Amino acid sequence: MQQISPAQLPDWATSVADRQPVLLDVREGWECQTASATLAALALVHMPMQSIPARLHELDKTRPIACLCHHGGRSMQVAAFLAQHGFEVINVAGGIHAWATQVDPSIPVY
Repeated sequence: MQQISPAQLPDWATSVADRQPVLLDVREGWECQTASATLAALALVHMPMQSIPARLHELDKTRPIACLCHHGGRSMQVAAFLAQHGFEVINVAGGIHAWATQVDPSIPVY
């Protein structure tokens, strides 16, 4: 499973921009309300980890997906699951916490 740092995410998004990439946030709703991040080049989709199997049909296999969670563990599990189902997927290493500490310090750390 390919992992990239939050700092590398804009370059990845640009490299796959012609296929409308998705940032899949797999955290719980309260976590997204506490801290969130977006990139103009990525469509943000929120699906808590536990809802992924039931909502798999909502994701488009033609669109590359970058998975995001708090520290990278849940998103890595979701990325592996999606890859097994034929999706092109990467994991954002370190999650929103790394994004806050490495890219955007205005994002709350929790």
